[in-house]
Amino acid sequence: MNGGGLLVAGTTSDAGKSVVTAGICRWLVRRGVKVAPFKAQNMSLNSFVTREGAEIGRAQAMQAQAARVEPTALMNPVLLKPGSDRSSQVVLMGKPVGEMSARGYHGGRQEALLGTVTDCLAELRSTYDAVICEGAGSPAEINLRRTDIVNMGIARAARFPVLVVGDIDRGGVFASFFGTTALLGAEDQSLVAGYLVNKFRGDVSLLEPGLDMLRGLTGRRTYGVLPYAHGLGIDEEDGLRVSLRGAVRESVVAPPHGQDVLRVAVCAVPLMSNFTDVDALAAEPGVVVRFVDRAEELADADLVIVPGTRGTVKALAWLRERGLAEALVRRAAEGRPVLGICGGFQVLGERIEDEVESRAGVVDGLGVLPVRIRFDRDKTLARPVGSALGEPVEGYEIHHGVADVRGGEPFLDGCRAGAVWGTHWHGSLESDAFRRRFLVEVARAAGRRFVPAPDTSFAVLREEQLDRLGDLVEEHADTDALWRLIEGGAPPGLPFVPPGAPSVPGGAGADGVAGRGAAPAPAPRSPEGLDHAGSAGSRGEGPGVTGHAEAEQHVDEEAL
Repeated sequence: MNGGGLLVAGTTSDAGKSVVTAGICRWLVRRGVKVAPFKAQNMSLNSFVTREGAEIGRAQAMQAQAARVEPTALMNPVLLKPGSDRSSQVVLMGKPVGEMSARGYHGGRQEALLGTVTDCLAELRSTYDAVICEGAGSPAEINLRRTDIVNMGIARAARFPVLVVGDIDRGGVFASFFGTTALLGAEDQSLVAGYLVNKFRGDVSLLEPGLDMLRGLTGRRTYGVLPYAHGLGIDEEDGLRVSLRGAVRESVVAPPHGQDVLRVAVCAVPLMSNFTDVDALAAEPGVVVRFVDRAEELADADLVIVPGTRGTVKALAWLRERGLAEALVRRAAEGRPVLGICGGFQVLGERIEDEVESRAGVVDGLGVLPVRIRFDRDKTLARPVGSALGEPVEGYEIHHGVADVRGGEPFLDGCRAGAVWGTHWHGSLESDAFRRRFLVEVARAAGRRFVPAPDTSFAVLREEQLDRLGDLVEEHADTDALWRLIEGGAPPGLPFVPPGAPSVPGGAGADGVAGRGAAPAPAPRSPEGLDHAGSAGSRGEGPGVTGHAEAEQHVDEEAL
């Protein structure tokens, strides 16, 4: 028998779908429900490697941790990793299958994956009591409804009720709730059970008249009002929670354990990936982490980090254009600490040979590490375990670049030269003993009287953050009503809110498919057709972020 479920949709991107999904998962597992997260299709540069070597969105890995289960590729069968504003790498069931533009993806290729997506969801439902699905963007992307496999497409296929989350901190939440519902076709609307207000500040009684009016307009109730919560530090999907120069993760910097603080500057390179690598540093008392984009901002930094990126050659050019490259080379010569992670490690080397990602050929790196990088068509996806600085370390690898280390001291399958470290390992700083030892090395090289706190546990802090999410749901949502939705589906007789979805050129009806209220046509259960493409579409859920120019494609035919 299939387990119950719920789709958490949003009025916009960054409305809070990821954290609400995680909070519901943590609430459910604490009450004894065996629950799993699911996101049919994710667009993110922030990814993770499962134990079986599959690449999935980091948000789904975080949600799996909230549910206290091991993450698998079933939880995020399609991952799109933008490489430009026109195309993305398509990762299917944890493995890359090629690059594609948005028009190519939405022009039939996305629909071809619906069978794969529903198969994954069905397998999870056969194993778990409940599956909490996260949508993408907005379910009311009317230009993309026909090919949708992540919002109403998956809700309709699974007959899951839909909870729409709105960020009231941005304003316009009532209009967003109403408009989202009114732009859906009748059959889609029948699954929209109601709303959840996120990031509310103030006296909730002042909001209640608006919620009552919204129910009168739509016939749908609001299932909770979650307050604005500072410093959650939960993995983001596709953007930084803070402004470029803001302190990372909204974290409150605790007093230093020693006499000095330690200042960390993270170069905000283009197509930055896995920026969560620095979260463990920000969790340390007395460590201040900031993202920067100007050379002068490196001057007072005790440690500069060049993070991962989906565009190594592009990031290298960006560093040079802004004078950051020169500042990094100068720091290395002066013996001031620099850490390169993945793509950041690659730019610190002597040479990059890239016929895969940028296809720029041979490009000179910054030359501060004795390493040469050659990009391979096969992507390395691994969960390495080792040691460095005398301490145990775990991490994960996601890269096409192959490192030929030609000197220096060994460091996490990379190397160290003076006060410059480089590694392909993401997540290494989450290993507590290693992180503390590394910070001691940085403080010594920087001349700071900084002492790491002896008892900071990143894993414990993460669990506390996930429990806070569960608390928010348990304390501020109608959990009895939510459970009825998960177990029994959307309430019957929900009214239609006009005008409904507009007709789509080419014969599609108001429900975004041929004929009003018709179910989506059966789709093949393989990635056939993911081979060629045209130009990019809207930001919504496809490979292109913005833009309308023709995008060149290169796809691994053997993988298809």
